[in-house]
Amino acid sequence: MTGGNQNRRNAIVNIASQQLQISKQGETFSTEELFRANVFDLREMQKRLPKAVYRSLLRTVESGQALDATTADAVASAMKEWAIAKGATHYTHVFYPLTGLTAEKHDSFLLPSGDGAISEFSGAQLIQGEPDGSSFPTGGIRQTFEARGYTAWDVTSPAYLLEGENGSTLCIPTAFVSWTGEALDQKTPLLRSMQALNLQVQRVLKLFGQETKKLVVSTAGAEQEYFLVDSHFYYARPDLLTAGRTLFGASSPKGQEFDDHYFGAINDRALNYMIECEKQLLKLGVPVKTRHNEVAPGQYEIAPIYENANVATDHQQLIMSTLQKVATQHGFVCLLHEKPFAGVNGSGKHVNFSMGNAEVGNLLEPGDNPQTNMRFLVFCAAVIQAVSRHARLLRAVVASAGNDHRLGANEAPPAIISIFLGDQLTEVFDLITSGSNGEASKSGTLTLGVDTLPRLPKDAGDRNRTSPFAFTGNKFEFRAVGSAQSIATPLIVLNTILAESLDDIATSLEAADGSLDDAITQCITDIYKAHKSVIFNGDGYSDEWHKAAVEERGLDNLRTTADALPSYMDDATVKIFEKYNVLSPRELESRMHVYLEQYAMSIQVEARLTVEMGRTMILPASLRYLGEVADTAGKLKAIGRSLDGGLLDAIAGHVDGLQKTLGTLEEKMAAHVEDPIAECRHACDEILPAMNAVREHADALEGLVADDLWPLPTYEEMLFIK
Repeated sequence: MTGGNQNRRNAIVNIASQQLQISKQGETFSTEELFRANVFDLREMQKRLPKAVYRSLLRTVESGQALDATTADAVASAMKEWAIAKGATHYTHVFYPLTGLTAEKHDSFLLPSGDGAISEFSGAQLIQGEPDGSSFPTGGIRQTFEARGYTAWDVTSPAYLLEGENGSTLCIPTAFVSWTGEALDQKTPLLRSMQALNLQVQRVLKLFGQETKKLVVSTAGAEQEYFLVDSHFYYARPDLLTAGRTLFGASSPKGQEFDDHYFGAINDRALNYMIECEKQLLKLGVPVKTRHNEVAPGQYEIAPIYENANVATDHQQLIMSTLQKVATQHGFVCLLHEKPFAGVNGSGKHVNFSMGNAEVGNLLEPGDNPQTNMRFLVFCAAVIQAVSRHARLLRAVVASAGNDHRLGANEAPPAIISIFLGDQLTEVFDLITSGSNGEASKSGTLTLGVDTLPRLPKDAGDRNRTSPFAFTGNKFEFRAVGSAQSIATPLIVLNTILAESLDDIATSLEAADGSLDDAITQCITDIYKAHKSVIFNGDGYSDEWHKAAVEERGLDNLRTTADALPSYMDDATVKIFEKYNVLSPRELESRMHVYLEQYAMSIQVEARLTVEMGRTMILPASLRYLGEVADTAGKLKAIGRSLDGGLLDAIAGHVDGLQKTLGTLEEKMAAHVEDPIAECRHACDEILPAMNAVREHADALEGLVADDLWPLPTYEEMLFIK
């Protein structure tokens, strides 16, 4: 580890030297040529596969028909030839265990033989792999001695090539299950939930006379926020290196109060990094669209266009890994933690959600007149009902140690799950439920008062940045998802709760007597009246809303992960996942235990780091400076001068406080708690407050101890020096 003023100053010099070398952005490229260049998708399959094999795969991808295993050898052969021609030496089954990360085991195409070596990749190798099933988090489904697990080829998510300096690797997206067939990953229940959603959507569409042979899929696009920190600073911060967030650090003299970083001009070094990320992602078929500076200094955002939820989930994992991989090439470290720096905005991952297909379009598209678009109103009402019924579960799926610093704590969206509909849609539902013949507000034109500026089309309603679940024109945006989180679990829940809601609607309408239009109107009215309490278009930050939401509307305010995670085993949650064959009670309970354990372990790691850094870095620096100040005070006294006693007392007081709070934290850490829920509760209620007490004294000392002795890069340096 490095520390002290001289090491920090050397880091700054090195950063300045790097900046001088970043004048070129590299070669220009054509987006059209790059997009999907390294993807073995349907377009590539059509060129390389026999027609019968291609048609069979197409039926599986578009219509959900069972995969014909006899086609696997032909696909494997074509895939291998394509990959080797592009420099691939190995292949891997990519899967997504409950760590939240991507997992892979690489196998060579080459098979040694008596005459040398041959390239081998069979249909059996494509369809199934066998990684260890015990060493990943399983929540008790697999014991250490029970090692067998299987990966299964997901033909609906295309294979791709990851390029390296010395060759490329063919990556095959797969599901990961145990020897008993239980899901050990995120993809398996996601695909199950999409299957359940398709079935119920098709029932509702049939009532509207809109049958489709193609799968109706949920769609998603996640806006990814992140921080960039120069690697010299990162490696001088044990907390960033190990925990992903700063456990100490006084606020910078300037933070985000000027709002000058938000959408500001992107500096060259960060821009070059972004361009390289986009280049790599376009090759992988990730439809990246937007880049910009975010609110906090050093914070940025990348956003793709939304697509099939399963593919979007795989692409999100690629976005996170690419952001981190490319950062090292530019001397940065990309921080995906939800709250790497106290006192400035943290990072989220806003998941834009809808559903549809090429034949029926976007089912959450209101059209020019949503008041008469009954199909849209039915699907919108289904979302309202689903979110209202399962708000506790929606809070639980975004619960983590990192996200606790955003939700219900310092920032929006709040931990209270509510829906923003906007003025126009709220008017529409109010008019329908009241039986009024009036008309809701419509889109207009915005005149800017300058003849040379064009008139702008004006939406019928404003947007709301404080809502955790907001309608944004033709989709809902789940804003509570954490920046480091896989979007799979939130999508699993959204698909499943919406399947239940649509199931109820379809059952009601199928049994209705008389006019279908009247039955639809009555169904929408009943849902809106029963679940109107979840709709809130106001300021989600306000104290008034927090009070009214709980006391008047009966909404839950699950402020912490310890509050939220037990909701996984609510009766309604267990029943819905089992009913739609998404997660068995055993699979569901195992996930809750995994997430409880991950939360407790995260806090324990942070606590150990707090003690280590406090005792070996901050306390020694503070004691040295205390000695210097005391020595100076003695020397001044000898010549009839005096030092302001307040400085000496302040340093001594905080040094004493630091030692005392470190001792208290160690006592809290030593407590042994067996029950997973109780352990999570102990970490939240006992260890975290003890850590914060240590930090209070350490951050105060940062403002008192001489800069040449302070061992850690400061917020000012990390946030503003790029």
